[in-house]
Amino acid sequence: MKRDSRLSMTLHAVLHMADAERPLTSEELAKMLQTNPVVVRRTMAGLREAKLVRSTKGHGGGWELVRPLAKIKLGDVYDALAPMSLFAMEPRTESPGCLVEQAVNRAMRDAFAEAEAVLLARFRAVSLDDIAAEVRRHHPRHSHRSHA
Repeated sequence: MKRDSRLSMTLHAVLHMADAERPLTSEELAKMLQTNPVVVRRTMAGLREAKLVRSTKGHGGGWELVRPLAKIKLGDVYDALAPMSLFAMEPRTESPGCLVEQAVNRAMRDAFAEAEAVLLARFRAVSLDDIAAEVRRHHPRHSHRSHA
């Protein structure tokens, strides 16, 4: 089963950006995340459209946050990424006329919808500053400054 780690990777990048005293290039972020700079640029473009980050070109340029971590919710980052499935399971659709399959699919759809609503509500309640505070609790020397 293919797992989608874009949200985790993006949160990782944003927290490093918050800790930086200067804009970070796609290459620097890619090295931190062990990925390709093209992946970083594609991901950051979505965050830029959501007005979470900005980029500057030229010497000293790169990606930086436009809001402090306390003003960015995990849900904001999730929303800025291309739509992704929260759950890897999906209903079977090989026998659409089967009453059993229909009942199973309704039950699964209802359960997934309820679970997704709970998860998205939690995403909208957690600020990135909450996550940074968790890092500070475990590693007090890690500052995660909040940039405006």
